[in-house]
Amino acid sequence: MTATSLEHIVALVPVRSLSGAKSRLGEPLDAEERANLVLGLLQRTVEAALSATRLAGVVVVSMDAELLRQARVMGAASLLQETNGLNEGLDEARIAAGLAATAVMVLPADLPGVAASAIDRLVEVAVLALRDEPDKPLVALVPDRHGTGTNALLVAPPSAIPFRFGEGSRAAHAAAAESAGASYLELDGPLTFDIDTPEDLLEADRRGLDHEVGR
Repeated sequence: MTATSLEHIVALVPVRSLSGAKSRLGEPLDAEERANLVLGLLQRTVEAALSATRLAGVVVVSMDAELLRQARVMGAASLLQETNGLNEGLDEARIAAGLAATAVMVLPADLPGVAASAIDRLVEVAVLALRDEPDKPLVALVPDRHGTGTNALLVAPPSAIPFRFGEGSRAAHAAAAESAGASYLELDGPLTFDIDTPEDLLEADRRGLDHEVGR
């Protein structure tokens, strides 16, 4: 059996589009402000992933060609999604990562606390777990601050489990890991905070996390 490897991790960053982005923020932000928010968070995510010492590449996947153009300007690779749905898009990106990838890390682009250090720490904890069970697949997860969602997901090898993003994804990913016989771990930290609602925007401001392009 081939040992699980974290030598070549590709980050997959899914972003639906700029048009209609973050519709749940429609009351405090207009369409242009929401688009700027998405771009600002995407820029932060790409910069953090490119600066992380433990990642070998960054792929932004989206249905929005203009957003992908801007992602390339930021330094990321891009993939125009052809299917519908978040999990389907991630499957496309996982395949596009190719045989060179020994693992993938899903990083949604709505984490204002994302940083290279947080990404590297997730990998470092996973590396320690692999020392005990090097022949088992590995799934490492950062839940959201509400304890039900998935804010970051490391999977080695890339096809070890199906993606189960959506309502209750934390439990769904844990169940998928158990079904696959994978080592499973969870990690707390700055990646647990995401922006989906007006209350999240207020909390981001309270924490001093700026989230606009160029700030």
